[in-house]
Amino acid sequence: MRAAPKPTRGAAQRSIAIPRFRTESRREVYNHGMASTRSPEFTLKWTLAVGNFLGAIVAFVYFRVVDHASVLPPVRWFDVIVSLILFALIVGGGTWLSSLWTRPLHWEPDSLTPAEAELVRRRALLFPYFLAGLSIVGWTLAGLIWGVAWPLLAGVFSPYSSLRAMFGNTVIAGGVTTAFVFFATEHKWRQTLPHFFPEGDLSAVKGVPRLAVRVRLLAIFLLIGVVPLAVLGMLAYTRAVALVGVDPATAAEIVDGLQVTILFLLGVGAAAAVGLAVFAANSVAAPLKDVEDAMAEVERGRLDGRAPVVTTDEIGSVAEGFNRMLHGLRERELVKETFGKYVTPEIRDAILAGRVRGEGELIEATILFADLRDFTPWVEATAPRQVVRDLNEYFTEMDQAIRAHGGLVLQFIGDEIEAVFGAPIVADDHAGRAVRAAIEMRQRLQAWNARREAAGRPPLHNGIGVHTGTVLAGNIGGAERLSYALVGDPVNLASRIQGLTKDFKADILISEATRGRLDGTVAVEELPAVRVKGRVEEVNVYKVV
Repeated sequence: MRAAPKPTRGAAQRSIAIPRFRTESRREVYNHGMASTRSPEFTLKWTLAVGNFLGAIVAFVYFRVVDHASVLPPVRWFDVIVSLILFALIVGGGTWLSSLWTRPLHWEPDSLTPAEAELVRRRALLFPYFLAGLSIVGWTLAGLIWGVAWPLLAGVFSPYSSLRAMFGNTVIAGGVTTAFVFFATEHKWRQTLPHFFPEGDLSAVKGVPRLAVRVRLLAIFLLIGVVPLAVLGMLAYTRAVALVGVDPATAAEIVDGLQVTILFLLGVGAAAAVGLAVFAANSVAAPLKDVEDAMAEVERGRLDGRAPVVTTDEIGSVAEGFNRMLHGLRERELVKETFGKYVTPEIRDAILAGRVRGEGELIEATILFADLRDFTPWVEATAPRQVVRDLNEYFTEMDQAIRAHGGLVLQFIGDEIEAVFGAPIVADDHAGRAVRAAIEMRQRLQAWNARREAAGRPPLHNGIGVHTGTVLAGNIGGAERLSYALVGDPVNLASRIQGLTKDFKADILISEATRGRLDGTVAVEELPAVRVKGRVEEVNVYKVV
């Protein structure tokens, strides 16, 4: 085991054990520690002090009100000194053991090995159990000292009286103290656990007891039901023994005192029962409320939160499961957002919803090709990085124009763009959408060139060809990678028409099929029919003016 670093001033506040995978800065940890007083020493000292003080009160009341017979007469001053020494040894031993056990909770997170980080996380989860175990061991020793050792020193040892003394010290006072220490520490420590487990993966730590909700409720039920019954039973027994052989006047006094004692115990028991019941309900309801709040955030569309995981029981498992589900939703949203960079949101949603058939279908669509002019000389005269930046800016402008009119960019090929309108989502006015997109592409290119010329860079020009026809559309590719593609003669013809823009010195040319589907709002100029490569018949083309 590594040597613990020498503690420095203020270490109780700032050197809390946080695994190295934490994302908070050291200053943030310090500030948060000062605000929430989440030091293990603070929790240990405060809880043990209050819990043992409560146990001392319970023991005092028990031996003064319930079981007088087990209270031994005063012993010599030497016996008192020995008892004080033994008590100091118990307290000192418990303090030393707790300091040794909690030392890993102060290791600097940046220097931990994986095994040490795992030890720190395990100690963090075992912290309430350790304090509870320390308490029960201390009260067991107290029962042995004042139930066995003290009577032996006083010379009045009686097995029966010693058992009653041990019952009052260990079972009654020790049980109350241990329960209080465990539940109070667990409640306070829940504020600190998220700093040891930023990912909420409490279940990943092995060797930690899982206190189920039913076990927790059963333990509290035993405290509420069994302990008061045991106290009342012992009270009834001791008073019944005291009534044997006494005169009527003394018996009446005992009975009157018994009534007052019973009323006192009922009042204290009822208050304790209500307090424990409220505490138990809150220990279950509070984590469930955190999960409910996290679910409400998801309903509002906020996926950047998480449900705090502060227990290792069923509620903690539910919170962890919810966080895993939320992580999956974030991944799906990321995929959806990333997918939306390739297609329009409408097409993306249609594909994700299963409304787009990918096995192939014949569909009438309009295909658009756009190609940069004089691309090779420009590349040769421009630095490669500048070429990439300029191409990205150009493609961004053209892609936005295509998307604005419901088009889908199928691919970027060098300096060429292939887009389709009317597929994969059917649109009756796909031809008009394509032509309007081509006009906006022209406008965007002009505005972009104006900015380029103002920056001292040469303008770029393109040619756009548009054609409408029936194509085979579907997912095409290998087993590991597919792309949505169009197959058919209209695709080839659209590419040829784009090539004709060089011959006619026009920036936008459309085919006869596309012009016939326009609504007349786009001004076109008919050009002479031409013959293109791969076709016997001449093709009628129109210039968009």
